[in-house]
Amino acid sequence: MAMTVELPGAEDGGFMKPRFTCDGDNVSPEVRWSDLPDGTKSLILIAEDPDAPLMTFVHWVIYNIPPESKGLSENQPRDKVTPQGYAQGLGGFRKTGYMGPCPPGSKPHRYFFKLYATSLAPTLKEGLGKRDLEKLMKGHLIEATEVMLKYGRK
Repeated sequence: MAMTVELPGAEDGGFMKPRFTCDGDNVSPEVRWSDLPDGTKSLILIAEDPDAPLMTFVHWVIYNIPPESKGLSENQPRDKVTPQGYAQGLGGFRKTGYMGPCPPGSKPHRYFFKLYATSLAPTLKEGLGKRDLEKLMKGHLIEATEVMLKYGRK
């Protein structure tokens, strides 16, 4: 069975609740996963907007998540290391932790929450960005999956 990732209360391809955006409380959503592949030593989650005007915009980088974890609770703190011991990196706002969608204009953007199962030990230093993690994952990626939600400002 293939690995899955979901945001409870939201359907893949559906719309994100405003609570998780700059128009709401700007808190991270709950994220759940299942059916991790054998050999998974750590998980990496990256949330990004490929519809941003200049380049893909990164909204969240969180990693060093052990495979025993079943997900992330809503409203993760924006600390470099969460209370659970997960590391967070810098996103497009050059800040640590989740920063919700805030697309310019009224056209909805797509937001991909990408989950990576890796053979990397969950001991990577905090503060790594998407590109750093992509380099580190080379040769260590076991499986990847994603869920996409949309959001547009009124």
